[in-house]
Amino acid sequence: METGLALAVFGAAIAAVCGGIGSSIGVGLAGQAGAGVTTEKPELFGKILLMQALPGTQGIYGFLGALLILMQVGLLGDEVVVISTQTGLQFLAASLPVGLASLFSGIQQGKVSATGLKVIAKNPANAGKAVIMSAMVETYAVLGLLVSVLLIFGIKVS
Repeated sequence: METGLALAVFGAAIAAVCGGIGSSIGVGLAGQAGAGVTTEKPELFGKILLMQALPGTQGIYGFLGALLILMQVGLLGDEVVVISTQTGLQFLAASLPVGLASLFSGIQQGKVSATGLKVIAKNPANAGKAVIMSAMVETYAVLGLLVSVLLIFGIKVS
């Protein structure tokens, strides 16, 4: 495999893996808190599930970043494009905003969601406020995805 293509594939892997790690840790943190709330108040399961699902979106963002890179280099189409090492490094660099933002925001969003579940357990009427606080953390993963998309589409591929 050519070095440029290998670097682009490595960039796609970074985006997907970092997003997946951030989401799995975040969903796990929220799930642990949610399990505790469910044992005491099973009627709140719908609200608990929403709070647990929120950190899962970072994995989707990482997957989208990876998918866009793989499409740009032709690995998901009929013809793989030959790219230089420099272009491969550009794709690798373009994967970093979505990968790193998704990794860290997924973990932090899981922590905010877990704390939000404690709020919901005390007063279910505050569920909307808990969701908003958790969703605020996700803003940075969305911005990371946006930067990566702009970078990926800005790379010239022959």
